[in-house]
Amino acid sequence: MSTPLDLYRPGLAEGRDAQAVHRAAMPGFSGWLEHSAPAGGCAHPIRLTGTIAAVDADSGRILREQHTDELPDQALYKACGNRREVQCPDCAWVYAGDAYQVVRSGLTGGKGVPASVGRHPVVFATLTAPSFGAVHHRHVPRHTCTSRRRCDCRPAPCRARSTAGTCPHGQPAMCFARHEADDPRLGRPLCLDCYDHDHQVLWNYFSGELWRRTKQAIERHLAALCRKRGIPLVRVVTASGKVRWVPPVRVSHGKVTEMQRRAAVHFHILLRLDGVDPDDPDALVRPPDGLTIDDLEAAADAAARKITVTTPEHPDRPQGWLVAWGEQVDVRRINATGGELTDSKVAAYLAKYATKATEATGHCSTRLTPATIDDYADPEGDHLARLIDACWRLGRPTHDATTSGAATADERQGRLDTKPNAYAGLRRWTHMLGFGGHFLTKARRYSVTFGQLRDIRATHRRTEDGENSDTVMVGVLSYAGAGWLTEGDALLANTAARQRRESRRVGREELAYEAWLTRAAA
Repeated sequence: MSTPLDLYRPGLAEGRDAQAVHRAAMPGFSGWLEHSAPAGGCAHPIRLTGTIAAVDADSGRILREQHTDELPDQALYKACGNRREVQCPDCAWVYAGDAYQVVRSGLTGGKGVPASVGRHPVVFATLTAPSFGAVHHRHVPRHTCTSRRRCDCRPAPCRARSTAGTCPHGQPAMCFARHEADDPRLGRPLCLDCYDHDHQVLWNYFSGELWRRTKQAIERHLAALCRKRGIPLVRVVTASGKVRWVPPVRVSHGKVTEMQRRAAVHFHILLRLDGVDPDDPDALVRPPDGLTIDDLEAAADAAARKITVTTPEHPDRPQGWLVAWGEQVDVRRINATGGELTDSKVAAYLAKYATKATEATGHCSTRLTPATIDDYADPEGDHLARLIDACWRLGRPTHDATTSGAATADERQGRLDTKPNAYAGLRRWTHMLGFGGHFLTKARRYSVTFGQLRDIRATHRRTEDGENSDTVMVGVLSYAGAGWLTEGDALLANTAARQRRESRRVGREELAYEAWLTRAAA
């Protein structure tokens, strides 16, 4: 039985262009383009083999059945779905579009979210990490450019100190350079030995817990305001039939994590103030009249400045580490009169960071293992190597996280209990420099989910293909491989995908223009 590579063997030894010409000259090329369209722009599509059946949803009767051997390349192509732009730009573009809808629907409604949420108080908060040591940075004190994306303004000196001298390790404690935006020194410590790499990776690791407690503090601050202003509690009946009295307000959030050049994360968070409906606790209703956006802004600022987390005991530091937000706490209003922030700008801004991870730091790797850690970690290396070493060292299994690290008799005889401690997860997230959370998260009631958006898109595609809405596609498939068969296939599929995307963009612009003409003529 011939394989896809056997059918394509004449072009394999040639270059990409020759492979593309060979594929285009093969019989059924147009059918291959249509068959590969669902994964057209993907850099590493998944190839699946097996059987696909169309089943009637009401009766369960199989209407038709097809094996992948009957398809072009004897496989079914599926996009990899990787959200990271450096891994697959096309799938990241789709993910960013979904992220935009997730964020924006929580601000304006749509996609199943009522439009009334557009009248709820909303603030946009940026919470950063504290300083773990002096780093090279770029600061423009006054912007005169028209676009920040193409900013050519002159930055201020990095760290101009006339009396700074040197650090305890003999390194200069000042920097008079005016760094360009692409300067590789940005985010790197002035002195590697002075910098607290251990504290930074632990801040990344426990930042999720810090945010959880911060949100709790915001809601408690607002609940205290309700009590102070005489706004009564709301009686809610749970699904199990229990009666609970809850505060009349709650905060729904959408959060995106950004990795800074110094390899510390910071959070961009949308905070929306919602009310509670006693008859339908899951409904999105306006908050009580006694609370305003000023209260939400004050609650977010106060919580960010007072909430801290003390990590559990560790053999290297029995008292643990203090995890708190940095001094740069920025809370702004959206759609305020005269303000720059609009719901569309904020949604686009957050969607952009949802497709990134550690690329800004210069580090990009898969999950590290004992076999690969030595290729990246070095306690005497550069900034990233020391951070990776700190993650691996602090996350080592220990017999007792409360001990001082001195070897016991059992250890000397090889009877070490390797029970994981509270820091064991650091090794799992060493490739992320300690951060183990999702880069885009939201409250359950904030807006639509990614799964719902994918289901809507799949239903739309089936409708476009002329399939009956009562028909369910059932596949019994197995993994056959990843990637296009040749570079020529990748060139043809990606080019066709770009053309389809461009035609859709032009179509949307024409429809928007016609709608504008209709409104203008009315």
